[in-house]
Amino acid sequence: MTYLFIRMALETVPAAVLLFLRYTISGSLMLIGAVLAGATLPRDRELWTTAGYGLAALGIGNGCLVFAEQWVPSGLASLFVTTSPFWLVGMEALVPGGESLHGPSIKGMLVGVAGLALLVTPAASDLRANRNLLGGFFLLQLGCAGWAAGSIAQRKQTSRAHPIVSGAVQQLATGLAYAIPAALNSQPVHWTARSIGAVAYLVTFGSIVGYSAYVFAMDRLPVALASMYTYVNPIVAVFVGWLVYREPFGIREAAAVAVIFAGVALVKRASVPIEKLSPEQAPERGQ
Repeated sequence: MTYLFIRMALETVPAAVLLFLRYTISGSLMLIGAVLAGATLPRDRELWTTAGYGLAALGIGNGCLVFAEQWVPSGLASLFVTTSPFWLVGMEALVPGGESLHGPSIKGMLVGVAGLALLVTPAASDLRANRNLLGGFFLLQLGCAGWAAGSIAQRKQTSRAHPIVSGAVQQLATGLAYAIPAALNSQPVHWTARSIGAVAYLVTFGSIVGYSAYVFAMDRLPVALASMYTYVNPIVAVFVGWLVYREPFGIREAAAVAVIFAGVALVKRASVPIEKLSPEQAPERGQ
């Protein structure tokens, strides 16, 4: 549903303003709650690195999605983002001590690339008519790379703060980073019941609930398992995009999605789950 509500909000709210409002509100509310609950907060260098990882995952990752949805239908944007497991697994293989890529993983990623080719080839055949679509595709791949880099870096960080508290810091940092672009925005903002409802949904369910669940899963589960959400999100996004905006979805798109999902499944099958933390390591998180 996040993809749909981003498109709804963009009807009357500029992209930079939407990002500023969404993450400043959600991050502030969560940190206020954390302070009232007496939770441990990141401090000193850890605070800055946590904020930096948030700027990569949310500022670049979700930021690219919001800007791309100005050109790409919400359902199609969700299909372009199905490459995120490949980026996550690839980034994981690049970091020291990460799970290396194996032959089956590489084969699965190649299957996924074939699915993407099936999805974007018709648009690539007429660059002049579909330049916005292709521009949105490449922008979303940049976003997937940023999302993966920030997620993996945060996963590797040793912290005494609970992962959900770290996620709150990341959200507030992202919101504040978009304060200047939002202030320099020259497009008018027209608040309607529809746009207010969309922003409220994104703050509550997209950020406070959704992103918190994601960072918690990335902290406690193998990368391949934590990225399982990519199976569900596109199906929901395509359906509601068609239902609300009558966004096109045909046989070619369905076949491409099936091929991409097959590639994701192969990558996940080839991934080796990480071992659970030892009792000595467990206190490092969630005190």
